[in-house]
Amino acid sequence: MQIPRLHPDTIEEVKQRVDIVEVISEHVVLRKRGKEYVGLCPFHEEKSPSFTVSPTKQMYYCFGCQAGGNAITFLKEHSKRSFGEVVLDLARRYQVPVQMLEAEQREELQRQITLREQLYEILAVGASFFQHALRQPQGEAALEYLYSKRQLSEETIQKFQLGYAPAGWEILYGYLVVQKSYPAQLVEQAGLIKLRDGGSGYIDRFRDRLMIPIHDSQGRVIAFGGRTLGDDQPKYLNSPETELFNKGKILFALDKAREAIGKQDRAVVVEGYFDAIALHSHGIENVVASLGTALGLDQVKQLLRYTESKQIVLNFDADAAGTKAAQRAIGEIANLAYQGQVNLRVLNLPDGKDADEFILKGGAEKYRELLLDAPLWLDWQIQQILVGKNLKQADQFQQVTAEMVKLLNNITNDDQITYYINHCGEILSQGDSRRVGLLTDNLLNKIVRHWEELLNQDNSLKVPLLVNNLLKQNKRFKTRPSVNRNKGQKELPVTSESTLLERAEALLLRFYLHCPEYRQLISDTLEEQDLLFSLPHHRLLWLRISSLQETSPDLLSALQNLYVDFPEEMAQVSGLFYLDENAELDILRAPELIKAGAACMERVMCENLYRHFLELWKNLDSSLDLNKRQYYCQEFYRAKQRIKELDQQLQFLYFYR
Repeated sequence: MQIPRLHPDTIEEVKQRVDIVEVISEHVVLRKRGKEYVGLCPFHEEKSPSFTVSPTKQMYYCFGCQAGGNAITFLKEHSKRSFGEVVLDLARRYQVPVQMLEAEQREELQRQITLREQLYEILAVGASFFQHALRQPQGEAALEYLYSKRQLSEETIQKFQLGYAPAGWEILYGYLVVQKSYPAQLVEQAGLIKLRDGGSGYIDRFRDRLMIPIHDSQGRVIAFGGRTLGDDQPKYLNSPETELFNKGKILFALDKAREAIGKQDRAVVVEGYFDAIALHSHGIENVVASLGTALGLDQVKQLLRYTESKQIVLNFDADAAGTKAAQRAIGEIANLAYQGQVNLRVLNLPDGKDADEFILKGGAEKYRELLLDAPLWLDWQIQQILVGKNLKQADQFQQVTAEMVKLLNNITNDDQITYYINHCGEILSQGDSRRVGLLTDNLLNKIVRHWEELLNQDNSLKVPLLVNNLLKQNKRFKTRPSVNRNKGQKELPVTSESTLLERAEALLLRFYLHCPEYRQLISDTLEEQDLLFSLPHHRLLWLRISSLQETSPDLLSALQNLYVDFPEEMAQVSGLFYLDENAELDILRAPELIKAGAACMERVMCENLYRHFLELWKNLDSSLDLNKRQYYCQEFYRAKQRIKELDQQLQFLYFYR
């Protein structure tokens, strides 16, 4: 379906409401650095982060591939969707009223937004109903369970809005549909009732269960988890997937844990609702639960927004099922962990206890101590490899060695691979120091052979330094010469004419954008020397600046609209909207550099004039027009003299360094 044209007011409202850090964090793991965020660019392969997101400017920029823009641009390029689709999606997300030029489309989107609002309302009323039922005679057993079995305080029960679903088949249906007059179809879409097996009429989805509301990050009820108080199966029943609820993207208690995660710079992930609730009730509030599913990449990226050190501790049950869940979670995020984008640790509580059981008996302080000592995920993985293995048996020794090598093959960090090769060698030596060196060499040789095979298939892979040195020594691999990141393009010398003009024009534009105090000086300098921006993308930006500067006090924000109309040109100037360390140093000597930038632009202009008149002079028949020949000669000589003067001015300045 073709999306109609959006009203400019709608686009502007979306830009004002959208949080670029929140949007990009769903696709890129970001780490806070000063006032901005950095991460690995999703638009090209890189090992070191050069992708920068500015919450104050609501813009992103990659210093590696020069991709840049606002939240709309990012989603448009990343998801390969049209501008209209992206804006509509953001409008739904941030509840922006949509104005379109086609009324029927506006009505359809408004219907979808209204639907979500109605579902939020129904779920909130449902949560209140369950809370009320918990205090009624029929909820007495559920309340006693919370007090006695779970040892929860009244404060915790209210904090998590715990409730009770009565045992009848149509109790909630009667309250919401009959008494409150909500349409049955909407209550069904909220996940609270379902059609009878025969298809006639509805029944309550949750019956005789302890009810645990699930909230989104803004604290709105979006679903429920229901625990049976008898022998019904399943023991825990979750709401179905709805317009509001996607189980794989939600973390239980994140709305209550966000602040504590930020303060303690650590997020703890447990398996069950009551594990999280019990820890919160004992003052350990940086805890979320994964709703009984394997912890996914989307959920991890949510957590990483709130911890600067990117530390996440998995505290799953120590039984076979819990270990398997931890292994699945590690598998989901192993790439991030290997790259150092998440500081992942795994905590197994003593005696196989889960967090709820341990905190009731061991106490909060003991739990905090164990959290601090939780091993890194690689150490935990090695421990799991050794479980049940007898290294004195040849077949088991061989199996352990193979699994260790498989784990070590994925490490690309130089320090990590050196440490873990030696660590595994010590484990395999079983305390015999004479064997450590031999076993370590054996591991290293296996890893080198693995990398050799990979590099035969793709020699652009980043190789750990330790492995690369051995490859060179063994003459098994000839390292590639470094190439320019723009394949196929010959790298120009720093002082070539094209680079000189690019740097000069970019410098003046960057100063103009970020330093209002120098704008008049730049304008006057360009006007006095009759200089124009020559490169098309710079000329476009300057013309737009000239038209906006008198009407738009926030020049940077106003210029964002250019990304929509001129995406290719703006991609070439995105870097000008950011200041790296070198640019910030340049500002300290801005007057000198403005003068130098203008001189460089004039030099390139004179170079063009020199070549132009020289060509005319060479091709002119002197017998036909002696005066014209003399004029051409004077002009190219004058241009050449001016170039010499400018070179003398610039020889100790920025552009020739």
